[in-house]
Amino acid sequence: MRMSTVSAMGLDGITAHHGHGHGHGHSADTDRRRLAVALAVTLATAAVGAVGAVLTGSLALLADLGHLLTDAGALAAAFVASVLVQRPASSRRTFGLGRVEVLVAGINAITLVAVVVWVAVEGVGRLIEPAEVPGLPLLVIGALGLVGNLVSLAVLAGGDRRNMNMRGAMLHVLGDALGSVGVLAAALVLILTGWPYADTVASLFIVALILPRTVALLREVGHVLLEGAPRGIDTSDVQAALLTVPGVLDVHELHVWSINDRRPTVSAHLVVDEATHVGCGEASVLDAAAGLLRERFGLAHSTLQIEQDDHTDHEDRCH
Repeated sequence: MRMSTVSAMGLDGITAHHGHGHGHGHSADTDRRRLAVALAVTLATAAVGAVGAVLTGSLALLADLGHLLTDAGALAAAFVASVLVQRPASSRRTFGLGRVEVLVAGINAITLVAVVVWVAVEGVGRLIEPAEVPGLPLLVIGALGLVGNLVSLAVLAGGDRRNMNMRGAMLHVLGDALGSVGVLAAALVLILTGWPYADTVASLFIVALILPRTVALLREVGHVLLEGAPRGIDTSDVQAALLTVPGVLDVHELHVWSINDRRPTVSAHLVVDEATHVGCGEASVLDAAAGLLRERFGLAHSTLQIEQDDHTDHEDRCH
């Protein structure tokens, strides 16, 4: 259900905020349970991998363990965010706690970069002086890890595919599964050929797999925190669309940003002619503009100031 509030701005302007209430019913509760199960399975898999890394000295297992722990953090962040996002906004946090998941994602990405750099440096060292790694224990532990990854994927696959939080969690677990495949491949090569570099090559493969995702995640976090326009929304297209609303002469002070990856927001000043209906209702420019933003760009949260042409010359001094 959409709600609108209108407040006077001097003699010339009207500001309206249009938002959408979001239900959190059975689907949200189910997704939260799925995240909790996937987190528990990932932590159990990480514990097995940690024991295996200590027993075998495998760098591939250690690389995969770093990946697992980081993805456990990502799953935990997704779970916590699914709880915190339901908390209402307050006078101190007027947008609520939607950005908690963005901050946690940034911390996870920075931690993962540290793990990747360490594994890469260690891997180069082992290419010069290879370490002896037993193949059979590596095979068993890699297989257990892959089973855990596949269980987590199956659990998350039943969730809401429209939820970016769930899709992100699935991508993390898929990366874990690919890392486990690398560990298994290294184990098979060691058992069949005894090639001493198999474990090191597998660890560098896992590093190459993780690094692009990590960089992409850091860029996305930075873009959100710097109030960048949401992915897929061009502000020039938004401005052009608003200018098609009947009665709108000009658009300025246009800002499009996002609280998190699922909550895009827009604010703008719309200059209208004197004959334009500036109040609320189906015939108003407010409802027409807000409806256009919602339907064409998915911008359900909009704050629009309506002002007549002579107001724009002195709006900085108008109180």
